[in-house]
Amino acid sequence: MNDNRTTLEVIAPSVEEALAQGLSELSLPESDVDVEVLDEGSRGLFGIGSRQARIRITIKSISEPEELIQPFIEQEISDSSRKEDALPPQVTIRAKSVQEDLTLHVAQETVSELLEKMHVKAEVTASFGEPEDARSRVPVRVDIRGNDLSFLIGRQAETLNALQYIANLIVGKEMGQPVTLVLDVEGYRQRREQQIRQLARRMAEQAINTQKRQVLEPMPSNERRLIHIELRDNPLISTESIGEEPHRKVTIIPK
Repeated sequence: MNDNRTTLEVIAPSVEEALAQGLSELSLPESDVDVEVLDEGSRGLFGIGSRQARIRITIKSISEPEELIQPFIEQEISDSSRKEDALPPQVTIRAKSVQEDLTLHVAQETVSELLEKMHVKAEVTASFGEPEDARSRVPVRVDIRGNDLSFLIGRQAETLNALQYIANLIVGKEMGQPVTLVLDVEGYRQRREQQIRQLARRMAEQAINTQKRQVLEPMPSNERRLIHIELRDNPLISTESIGEEPHRKVTIIPK
């Protein structure tokens, strides 16, 4: 017998909340599903480094599942499925958008909590940025805005990078997978991004004109990523990162 049942994984602060959220999304009572606890979660230390609960909900065999979960599923039905001996259609939960929304929520709440413990009043928003290439993770950009927050940046962004590192660790642990988090304060990184992109174009032009590779100054990973993104579509040069952290740098190579 082919047990091709629909499943949904849900992450929430507790097992009970995860179950309630999953049942709400599926519009089903608890009696119509099987529940498997994948991770009971942890409250962490003083609320930092806490881990949310994760469960897997599997819909039990019912007579007409399409009618019950139609708003939340995509169906792929081939022409052969209309025959009497055809297999039942495959159903897939649209979980990607739920996971993306959860990632943004966790990132925003984590940074907000860190700032609160630092007694910093600020507005925090989170959104997805642009990946370096097709193989890279999509970064989560967290923007911090408020009054006189320059101290959060520090000398050469040392304070901001330290806060970003801590937030990355917490969010990655919370989500159970690595997350690329980029923190910005009052548009500092945006202004720096414009400077980096201008530098990339200028050094690329110099590499093409001289036919010699150009080695840039050591940069943090998020700034190196900007160089790669800015020049990735230029057919006359290629880029690569060399060296070891914290002295890793980008080299622009003419073709």
